Amino acid sequence: MSIDVLTETVIARPVAEVAAYAGDPSNAPTWYANIESVEWETPPPMRVGARLAFVAHFLGRRLAYTYEVIALEPGRSLVMRTAQGPFPMETSYRWEPTAEGHTRMSLRNRGNPRGFSRLMGLFMGPAVRRANTKDLAALKRLLEGRAGA
Repeated sequence: MSIDVLTETVIARPVAEVAAYAGDPSNAPTWYANIESVEWETPPPMRVGARLAFVAHFLGRRLAYTYEVIALEPGRSLVMRTAQGPFPMETSYRWEPTAEGHTRMSLRNRGNPRGFSRLMGLFMGPAVRRANTKDLAALKRLLEGRAGA
């Protein structure tokens, strides 16, 4: 069973600021509750082909996986994919300006659980949606709290 979860929020900060912060995987542990660490396997900066090792916890399991950047439009979008582990995943970020000068950020996760995770497929979509909603809320609080800083 595959999942495809799209979550969005509006952050009262300019697109360039939101994209620069959220698009830097080194910042992921500060706003993703389930991400414990991120290490660059290729030297920064972000670019197509960059590889990043993530350690996360999800549904009571420790997950270690490597994302590869497969598409990047600086300040507009970022797509990363992994084929490793029990839950191969593609994660996409999109940043768009609103009429008020804020940022609409979209976070999309698509994947096909296999093995044990396949049995959990019915629960994974809603669990990913809940986690993404909380993570985007944390990012919003973090970046809006930096306003004027």
